[in-house]
Amino acid sequence: MIIIPAIDIKRGECVRLKQGKFSELTTYFKDPIKVAKKWETEGFKCIHIVDLDGALKGNVRNLEVIKNIVNSVNIPIQLGGGIRNEKTVRDLLNLGVNRVILGTAAIKNRELLKELVKNYGEKIIVSIDVKDRFIAVDGWTQSTRIKDLDFIKDIEKLGVKTIVYTDISKDGMMEGPNFQIYKELKEKTSINIIASGGVSSIKDIKRLKKSKVEGAIVGKALYTGKINLEKLKELGW
Repeated sequence: MIIIPAIDIKRGECVRLKQGKFSELTTYFKDPIKVAKKWETEGFKCIHIVDLDGALKGNVRNLEVIKNIVNSVNIPIQLGGGIRNEKTVRDLLNLGVNRVILGTAAIKNRELLKELVKNYGEKIIVSIDVKDRFIAVDGWTQSTRIKDLDFIKDIEKLGVKTIVYTDISKDGMMEGPNFQIYKELKEKTSINIIASGGVSSIKDIKRLKKSKVEGAIVGKALYTGKINLEKLKELGW
């Protein structure tokens, strides 16, 4: 299992939200590029970036910062937030982003998702952001009546290999992830799962590792020091 540090960008700064609420925003660093370099120096093998402004507005808004991060580190970057068409996907991949994460576009435009998977294969990840087992879109501000498991089974048939699954109720709460959901998804699908939301301790990471998810995204617990980096390194990533 790979441990992936998160960099959420709003107005060019590195921030964290609580349960996806923009009213519950904490700025941790003014310069996300320094943060990305720090995570590379610490030995992480990948970085997860979300353009929060892009997620809200429907198009990538922090492109210059993202470009500078890509050019400043030598580890893969996976990026989501406001990616709604093939041109944006193509431009980001050409920029050097390793994998592109589709959320709202994947939910609202199944034909686009099908075409992107056909053209870019495993470079396409789908973000499944969930409230009470129903998928949320538009920067987590709108709930749908689409059930998570039904949608995952559908996109698996389209050839999607990897998802980032976030239980929004757990995000930023530092209370642990929703282990039961990951267990169920592993039992009922064959898709690769990157767990996101609530990972707040070494114990959480050990438990996720046993659940055989592909990766775990860690945000607030790293920024606050609740997860000790040296102990994390002992687990390997």
